[in-house]
Amino acid sequence: MQKITPFLWFDGKAEEAMNFYVAIFKNSKVVNVTRYGEAGPGPKGTVMSAIFQLDGQEFYALNGGPMFTFSPAISFFVECETQPEIDELWEKLSAGGEKQRCGWLKDNYGLSWQIIPPALGEMLQDKDAEKSKRVMQAMLQMDKIDIETLRRAYLNKTL
Repeated sequence: MQKITPFLWFDGKAEEAMNFYVAIFKNSKVVNVTRYGEAGPGPKGTVMSAIFQLDGQEFYALNGGPMFTFSPAISFFVECETQPEIDELWEKLSAGGEKQRCGWLKDNYGLSWQIIPPALGEMLQDKDAEKSKRVMQAMLQMDKIDIETLRRAYLNKTL
């Protein structure tokens, strides 16, 4: 059992967002959905809360109303081993949202994601400061992370 679970507050779109995320990530599923009854406070039959898993990680979603919105101060960091995986998640998660710099994006629901290959962290932590600096400079020019461009910068090869 997971001890800490992200709890996501939505304004009427918890079910839509949950289904969107579950459709994108492998090894994902809807675990439970609780709907409002006669007592409300939401319209009868609409989702009050939901539990779902994305690649085995559990999340709670609540239709809590417009009082709170997401901020980039909290984001989900997704490690992607290959460029095709980066490309796929980048396109699917950013659909209707906003593509941002350095592997960050905001999805259609306002939730921030970082789509990052582990190789980026490895290159940025290289003992050779010049290599790390070149990789950082290359990354700062990117929206979606491009592994091959990072490797070329790391090896000091021109495109």
